[in-house]
Amino acid sequence: MPKGVYQLPVASNEPIMSYAPGSPEKKELKAAIAKTRAAVADIPMIIGGKEVRTGKTFDVRPPHDHAHLLGRYHQGDHAHVRAAIEAALAAKPAWEKTRWESRAAIFLKAAELLAGPYRQQMNAVTMLGQSKNAFQAEIDCVCELADFFRFNVKNMYEIYHQQPSSSPGTWNRVEWRPLEGFVWALTPFNFTSIAGNLPTAPALMGNVCVWKPSKTAVYSAYLIMKILQEAGLPDGVINLVYCSGPTAADVMLKDKDFAGIHFTGSTGVFNDIWANIVKNISNYRSYPRIVGETGGKDYIFADPTANPVEVATAMTRGAFEYQGQKCSAASRAYVPASLWPAIEARLKQDVAAIKMGGVEDFTCFVNAVIDEASFDKLARAIDDAKASPDAEIVAGGTHDKSRGYFIAPTVIRVSRPDYITMQEELFGPVLTVFVYEDARVDETLDLLDNGSIYALTGAIFSNNRASIEKLTERLTHTAGNFYINDKPTGAVVNQQPFGGGRASGTNDKAGTIFNLLRWVSPRAIKETFIPATGYLYPNFLEE
Repeated sequence: MPKGVYQLPVASNEPIMSYAPGSPEKKELKAAIAKTRAAVADIPMIIGGKEVRTGKTFDVRPPHDHAHLLGRYHQGDHAHVRAAIEAALAAKPAWEKTRWESRAAIFLKAAELLAGPYRQQMNAVTMLGQSKNAFQAEIDCVCELADFFRFNVKNMYEIYHQQPSSSPGTWNRVEWRPLEGFVWALTPFNFTSIAGNLPTAPALMGNVCVWKPSKTAVYSAYLIMKILQEAGLPDGVINLVYCSGPTAADVMLKDKDFAGIHFTGSTGVFNDIWANIVKNISNYRSYPRIVGETGGKDYIFADPTANPVEVATAMTRGAFEYQGQKCSAASRAYVPASLWPAIEARLKQDVAAIKMGGVEDFTCFVNAVIDEASFDKLARAIDDAKASPDAEIVAGGTHDKSRGYFIAPTVIRVSRPDYITMQEELFGPVLTVFVYEDARVDETLDLLDNGSIYALTGAIFSNNRASIEKLTERLTHTAGNFYINDKPTGAVVNQQPFGGGRASGTNDKAGTIFNLLRWVSPRAIKETFIPATGYLYPNFLEE
């Protein structure tokens, strides 16, 4: 192979297609949806590059049409998790010796496959399997995932260029080694892009992975694996297993070669994993890397100078896009009494106009929540609010699971800032509003700061520069992603690095060098060209 110091293709964000009426992409996507609905997919695990079928299958059904059978996936057990670990460790020696540019080429090709020939298939699978409308799917499973692949390659290149200086007669350098062992990627249902990034970011840096996706996002995970295989990813570098979380943890967290976890999910699950790692800490070859993005109780705060229409629009988009099933979704809001009548009127108008239904109907802004357990939790919270003297339903408030798991976009106004839906993460299309007296901005900021254990995203609305500066400073630790006069959702790779603190995770910022640095263990190397031949230093010599 020719030698050289190679330059990468310029990384840029994948353009978002419009799917406007009459556009070719809309026609292609509708055809892909029809084709995907017409088949019953057989979805095996992939271990060591081989498709593994157990015969113990579970149904994949659209959350918005749970009578329809979309596919069946093959459930694994402890033995399959063990096999995945062994396949990963077997692939590790060759993979970690693979030249960086070859690893880069695999993921750059995966980005091109995803954004090109697989684009509409990936959109269709995500839309049907996870009940996302066309726009939400496009920005997620195509554009953001392609961005992760491309910008992580750029980030890897920049890390490798971080090298120390050298004194005369020596050459110092740093070798960015992969971790010693395997990485466990435990991924969520709500973003196909996150699910694809969690195993591939460590793999790009030379690590091997065992990937356990959410049971409600198995179909899209399988398609990502097929794309990676077509892009040239060697067998065993990433191994895809379907099993329960406790089954996976029982095997992986006890293995001496466990080197780290890349996680997105609930704070409670992350806390349990961390506790189990501590319990097994003496068994591991090295201290595992623990990287996680967890829950959120994301806020919108408006001061008395804010524009009511802009605030209401941010609430509707921030709270109800993808049914509020985003870690970043707006779920609590603090608005001044002087603005509330105008904001309330616009919220009622917007919520009343929202169309809810299946993803096959492109005019539906809101679709179904992911499963029955989520539906039941949300329905119970809404019904409790209806019965509470401390809450009132401002808009929405209905729910129906006869055909699909539909929760109408709901706005709750509460009289107490510590009402449960102001504190608890519901992960659905429910926004709770607390109306404060205009003169009590500072007091309300304290309520916001202390009102949640989370610190993922937050947004402020103001048309006063001094107020913007004050609010930004006062709310420093309340959000890892902070928005000024915008909704708290929609972070873009290489534009708004995503991650939060407090109980929202380790804030390692997916899609940045800060995340990739967690998947390497640097070795400093010093080479001396003319070694010393005597042990004494000059200060030991007489005049």
